[in-house]
Parts: sequence; structure tokens; C-alpha cells
Amino acid sequence: MSRIFISGSSTGLGLLAGKLLVAQGHRVTLHARNNGRATDARRELPEVEDIVVGDLSTIAGVRAVAEQANASGRFDAIIHNAAIGHQDTRVLTADGLPEIFSINTLAPYMLTALIEKPRRQVYLSSNMHRQANFNSDDIMWKSRPWDGWAAYSESKLHDVLLAFGFARMWPDVLSNTLSPGWVPTRMGGAAATDDLLEGCETQAWLATSNETRALSTSRYFFHLKETAPHEQSRDTSIQDKLLVFCAEVSGVPLPK
Repeated sequence: MSRIFISGSSTGLGLLAGKLLVAQGHRVTLHARNNGRATDARRELPEVEDIVVGDLSTIAGVRAVAEQANASGRFDAIIHNAAIGHQDTRVLTADGLPEIFSINTLAPYMLTALIEKPRRQVYLSSNMHRQANFNSDDIMWKSRPWDGWAAYSESKLHDVLLAFGFARMWPDVLSNTLSPGWVPTRMGGAAATDDLLEGCETQAWLATSNETRALSTSRYFFHLKETAPHEQSRDTSIQDKLLVFCAEVSGVPLPK
């Protein structure tokens, strides 16, 4: 039995992964953006061990989530599930950062750096990350004309870079990433063509399985199978640039 924390898990794939893990006998802590969503999540999954509450769009909110998570004790695995999708305009957070960057990139960096080191880290990316390139000169989209789909795809490339960068930093932690596919969640939309239940299996498997493939690190998976990520994701200099940028923006130093 493992203890697992799942960010962004009051609905959608995060909640489904929580239900699957609880059914398998694991102890799960969910995360909700506010108290109303936490109440709804507990109604959906009353067997959940705990629910932490906090807004991952702000630096202070991420810190609060990490503090609550640490107060409950060490986790065996963390699933970085929280994300938002395409936005038509460049929406800024209370910190003056693009919301897509704050939730999809900065939050998983901060949670990794602030929560007591688990045995496994699982980062949700997307196959759309292969359509992006790492724009080190304009990560915040200050100079380029805003493109919501490109910004989303870049953030998902960031998630792969984070997974592989932390895998290098922490060889004693299994750090992997995956695409759940295009699934019919609130973010994916009703037209999505991939199976919803299949979309949550890989993250649960990476968080708990003792199969040889699940005990690897620095790998990218799609529906339980390893597949090739964007070639830039293996560039250690790019990994380091993103990690340093996140540390500077958040004020949370790179963990030792």
C-alpha cells in the first residue's frame, strides 16, 4: 500500500486516478482549488485519506498546498496532474505571470521542490508537447503574439523537461512523465477520441507498480507503453535553463 498525493484532483483525470488507486488499496490525498471543490471531491470519493486546498495559479497558493501536504507526512508518490488548457488571451495571475505557465509549469516545479521528497514523481504532459519548442528568451510570452495552443504545448514540453531534470538531480527518485491522451474531460472536451478510463491508468501504474517498466526513470509513456518524447527534452542544458528560471521566478531554490 502506498500514500499518493495528486494535484488538481477534484475532478477529471486526477479524481479518476484517485478512485482507481483507492480501489487498489492505496491511501490517496487529493487536491482542490477551493473548499467547494473539496466538498464535491469528498462526496465523489469518500474513502479519500485527505484533501488539501489551495490555488495553484499563485506562488502563495502553491506554498500553502505544499505546507498542507508536508503536514500530513511523507508520500510514496506525487502525481502532478493539475493543468489548464488553451486560452484565447494571455491571462495573468495575481503574481503577474501567464496563468498557463503558473499552473502547468511553475506549480509542479514548486511542489517538487517544496514537498518532502517521495519515492516517485509522475508528471502529466501531452502528446502536443512534440509540437512545441523551448523558447528560452520568451517563456512568459511577453514578446511573441499570443497563441493559446502553442502556449499550452510549450507548458507540456516544460513538464517533460521538469521530469527529466529532476530525474538527473535525484537518482534515488523515479521521475517519469506521460500523456493521458485526448480524453473527454472538461479540458479535453466532448469531441475527444481517447478512452477516459485508459487515460488515468498510466499515472496510477507509474505511481505504484513494481513492474520493471514502471520502475524506470526519466521516461515518457503513453497508455502504459514507453514512447519517444520531444528531442529537446533530453537536452540537459535546456532542462537546467527551465529549472533555474522556475527557481528565480518562484523564489523557491532548486532542491538539493
